[in-house]
Amino acid sequence: MLSAFNEHFSSIPDLRQQSKVEHKLHDILLTLIVGVICGADGWEAIEEVAYNRRKLLDKYGSFENGIPVVHDTIARVISTIAPERLQHCFISWMQAAHIATQGEVIAIDGKTVRGSFDKKSKKNAIHMVSAFAVNNGVVLGQIKTEEKSNEITAIPQLLYLLDIEGSIVTIDAMGCQKKIAEKIKSKGADYVLAVKGNQGHLHQSIKDFFAICQEDKFHNVAHQFHEEVDAGHGRIESRRYWISEDLSSIKDLTSQWDGLISVGMAESERHINGKMSKEVRYFICSIKEDAKTFAQAVRKHWSIENQLHWVLDVSFNEDLSRIRRRNASENMSVLRHLVLNLLRQETSSKKGLKAKRFKAALDTTYTEKIMKLIF
Repeated sequence: MLSAFNEHFSSIPDLRQQSKVEHKLHDILLTLIVGVICGADGWEAIEEVAYNRRKLLDKYGSFENGIPVVHDTIARVISTIAPERLQHCFISWMQAAHIATQGEVIAIDGKTVRGSFDKKSKKNAIHMVSAFAVNNGVVLGQIKTEEKSNEITAIPQLLYLLDIEGSIVTIDAMGCQKKIAEKIKSKGADYVLAVKGNQGHLHQSIKDFFAICQEDKFHNVAHQFHEEVDAGHGRIESRRYWISEDLSSIKDLTSQWDGLISVGMAESERHINGKMSKEVRYFICSIKEDAKTFAQAVRKHWSIENQLHWVLDVSFNEDLSRIRRRNASENMSVLRHLVLNLLRQETSSKKGLKAKRFKAALDTTYTEKIMKLIF
């Protein structure tokens, strides 16, 4: 029986001259994954882990010619792999491993890998757009853009690759585009899209709609309202949500959006040490007039910042990584996502991801427990 890794990643082509190959591509990828699991964030550290975990590596690979040397083999090979092929393999694996639930929130957002910037070679930092399944805390897929402004073209490409049927896709204001809304609906999913100044007339019309409704206490305007209050450590935060399917006053602007049936407003009011701050955000939605569902989608979208972007920086030191060679930074970003998903799927330890990586570095048995989830 094929392992999940062999089933989904064996299609990656090895571009080397086969007569000169000393280390199989499978063994090189295995070395990298084990290294990242055990807390290695750079080439030398990955090689050190490989020597330390030689017996474990031999159980899952061949390593006929020993451990591959970092700069001569590992770095060179990973830098030549086509990132698109590795990303497709990753998505294929996640579609087989991830059990989606009806109405699951999938947050899409981008993150710049700052350490990938190379002044010497004039190489810009890469920007990865990821789809994050909030309920399970796993990455479903990712795609690279040259810079944040290119997210508009990258998001439809990512959506094309994913199975999102039955989900609610959330994207910040940059992704509030007609073609993106159309792509989400064509994949059998719903959307909650933030609206800001990049959609000037639409943003202003929704803002005016809710201002008039609030002033008139929503008289004769069908809507739903939901409120949440959190308190602790000298902080009180109230979150209020309104959603309405009454689009009669702004129909000329909303009719152009595929599937749009409601608009929403989210208001956050924070009291910290006697100081008050307020933030109001507006949304277009293809979900029905359900304030709790709307509130959940808005609130869960920001999990991608806390559970993915922050974790990659703090637990995986992504922004400090100096791996830059050709495609290596992009491919290593995908492998970090892979390991993050494995660590989240391994539930025998209740520790955080950074502690899990440290535990794997100390305990070969625990390393193998994580590896068995894919190998």
